Amino acid sequence: MSEPGREPLRIGVLGAARITERSLVDPARATGHRLVAVAARDRSRAKTFATAHGVERVADSYADLIADPGVEAVYNPLANGLHGPWNLTALAAGKHVLTEKPSASNAEEAAEVREAAAKSGAVFMEGFHYLFHPVTRRLHEILQSGELGELRRVETLVAIPAPDDADPRWSLPLAGGAVMDLGCYSLHAARMLGPWAGGAPRLVSARAGERAAAPGVDEWLDAELEYPGGAVASARCHMAYDELEMSCRIIGTRGEASAPNFVLPHLDDRVVVRTPEGERTERLGTRSSYTYQLEAFADRVRGGAPGPLDADDAVATMTLIDECYRAAGFEPRPRTAAGG
Repeated sequence: MSEPGREPLRIGVLGAARITERSLVDPARATGHRLVAVAARDRSRAKTFATAHGVERVADSYADLIADPGVEAVYNPLANGLHGPWNLTALAAGKHVLTEKPSASNAEEAAEVREAAAKSGAVFMEGFHYLFHPVTRRLHEILQSGELGELRRVETLVAIPAPDDADPRWSLPLAGGAVMDLGCYSLHAARMLGPWAGGAPRLVSARAGERAAAPGVDEWLDAELEYPGGAVASARCHMAYDELEMSCRIIGTRGEASAPNFVLPHLDDRVVVRTPEGERTERLGTRSSYTYQLEAFADRVRGGAPGPLDADDAVATMTLIDECYRAAGFEPRPRTAAGG
């Protein structure tokens, strides 16, 4: 629940995306925050969503929802290409923003979102929810403890079976692609290990495969990175894989630690540590990473608590994504005009 004496957030939801039940509705119910409004391109769909999930009212459009004085924070789970335009609109209206990743279609647009966030003074957070879960925090703690020795290699893979061909994640105009949907996690997780590797990694090389029915859209991408301290990383993603796999492996000079599912730890909360002293498995709890994320977002909005996910971090991630695309022979994702 929200802390005693602290007013619950009043959140407006853009769209009626399937992910919202897991990413916001359940966490808001668990923490006591209010879903005060929802808008969708199809108003009847928004009404159905509101009835099913206890949202207080339905707005006629995304713009109307953002203009609603009763909405103080906006959650943006729209298609990738609509993140940037509506993040900019919400920030211009002075609303706090929790956006699904990535924050924009490309680094240029992400920089505009950063400028808008700075101008508005509102809280802006990109939804890399995995970072708040004890699984990822424990990986970092183990590395910090020195138990693994010096960091030498990182391996991340985020892969899922193929969505339907009509899914917007395969749409170039909507900024689709494996890197945008999945590889952003692989790259972000590698970036977050910079403090133990002499700084942020740089891209060494990338290769990718195009989706047969979607010209210009990546079905998979493998990136090789190098840290200033000499460690290396492999950041891989695949959006037409045989199974779901979202693993992170950290290898040091004295041992290694791995998480079988660092992105969705509620499905598998293990951290496995292997050193010359033996192997152990730690279980860190199946509470949703999205719930931890909403708590962190509320702490920043209500208490000004600092956090690792801000507009600067979002620009750094999008810059690396664009670099991967170019290195693999693809173009960065195009911008999308706002609609709705």
